[in-house]
Amino acid sequence: QVQLVESGGGLVQPGGPLRPSCTAFGTISTLYSMGWYRQAPGKQRELVESITSSKNTNYADSVKGRFTISKYNAKNTVGMQMNNLKPEDTAVYYCDFRTFLSQSYWGQGTQVTVSS
Repeated sequence: QVQLVESGGGLVQPGGPLRPSCTAFGTISTLYSMGWYRQAPGKQRELVESITSSKNTNYADSVKGRFTISKYNAKNTVGMQMNNLKPEDTAVYYCDFRTFLSQSYWGQGTQVTVSS
C-alpha cells in the first residue's frame, strides 16, 4: 500500500518562503510524474507545478518565477521551494504521484497560509 506524507506547510508573512515536501512510502512502479496541486476555499483544485521522470517541468502562470519543484528519486520525495509568497497563495497543497499507467496517488494535504 502506498502512502504519501506531506510536511512543511504553515503560516508565513507575505514575501516569505516555505519549502514543503512530500515522501511516498511503499512501492510505486513506473513512476511518471510528481506534482503539486492546491485548493483554496470555494475554489476548484488546480495544478501548481509538476515534474516528469525525464525532469520536464510545468508551472502554473501564477507561480512562475516564484516556485520551484525538485525531485529526489532515491528518497521518493518531491519538494517545492515557494518564494515571495502572496496572500492569494493561501490554500491546501496536495502532492500527486502518477504512474505511466495513469494511476494517481495523493497526499493528505498541507495548509499554507500567507498573512501578516
